[in-house]
Amino acid sequence: MKKHHMRWPGTSDPYKRKRTIRFLIISAIIGISVAAVFAFTMSVIDRDNPLKVCINDRNTPYKITASLELIVDGQPAEIPARIGFEERDILNEDCQRSLYTLNNDGTIYAEWEEAYPFELGHFLWTWDFPLRDMDQSKSTIYVNDEKSDDFIHHLLQDGYHYKAVFTSKAYDTSKDQDFLPPEN
Repeated sequence: MKKHHMRWPGTSDPYKRKRTIRFLIISAIIGISVAAVFAFTMSVIDRDNPLKVCINDRNTPYKITASLELIVDGQPAEIPARIGFEERDILNEDCQRSLYTLNNDGTIYAEWEEAYPFELGHFLWTWDFPLRDMDQSKSTIYVNDEKSDDFIHHLLQDGYHYKAVFTSKAYDTSKDQDFLPPEN
């Protein structure tokens, strides 16, 4: 019985094989070059983005402090200490972001080189708060005890108190209600 070897297109003829390999190498070089240019461009663009850079070695005279109270599914939720701090290298140097907490008392700090329109949502993003798991139609943001029409896009302002009331998509609200007949 004769063995059949699988032949890859363009590899049976030595001339075609050379051309195919050359094409693949050139394609790889182009792809790697495009990725490198994109990465470099994004690093230049993000260099002055207060939401993405470390502020450890920057002069940040613009400073605001606000408080946040968080309620998830009807229960108070803790805002962790050290949001906005992360280890970034082998020397264990922390990278401090422009939005951060120092302890778990709900105090949010924001600082930057100049006035910047920080939003409550920016803080939630810095924290990696699971906003996608929340039902935004059943969630509300209060600013100094008044409902905000801007939801998470409300600007953080110095000395203001924010209360975020979120209902998760998985939360069963029926257990909070009396045994009432269904509405028709």
